[in-house]
Amino acid sequence: MSIPFVERWFANHFINRVGHKSAFALAMLLCVLWSAAEALRAPAAEADAVASHEWPSQWDGVPLRPLALSEVEQRFADRFPGAIGRMTDGHQTLVMRAVNRPTRMLHPAADCYRALGYRIEQARLERDAQERLWRCFVAQRHGTANFRVCERIVDAQGTAFTDTSAWYWAAASGQSHGPWQAVTVARPM
Repeated sequence: MSIPFVERWFANHFINRVGHKSAFALAMLLCVLWSAAEALRAPAAEADAVASHEWPSQWDGVPLRPLALSEVEQRFADRFPGAIGRMTDGHQTLVMRAVNRPTRMLHPAADCYRALGYRIEQARLERDAQERLWRCFVAQRHGTANFRVCERIVDAQGTAFTDTSAWYWAAASGQSHGPWQAVTVARPM
């Protein structure tokens, strides 16, 4: 009398587990297929946007001169979902990134400087002469202040972000719309 109950319970429990695992496996398969389709579709669209991207010829009224990307920057740019340009006005270096979609590849400049062996000091928000808000810091190496670095991200509607993570979540959730322009300004000290 108890054996049929045990058999029924075992059969129902086993079927439920198999059903849940099958549904989970199907969901994972759909995620993988969607990700693969996005990965294949995105580079072609982004390559067109990169090829047609035009950088500004002036910054705050001062003419800009283009600079070549370093080998490391070029390797990064080859995978970046947008375009990267490096320019100078003769006194400072500007790195501009045109971003077509939310990406974790757009990260804070402080991370890049730390990876290059700099120590980050005096991080704070600042307003420039045009009242634009920037996240700024001093990059030091070997105890010497080498660069004053400031950065910001602006969306297509003119909303500015000084925090990369805040930008990412606003862009990913549809609260900020691109294309976006990230600007990093490094001035020797």
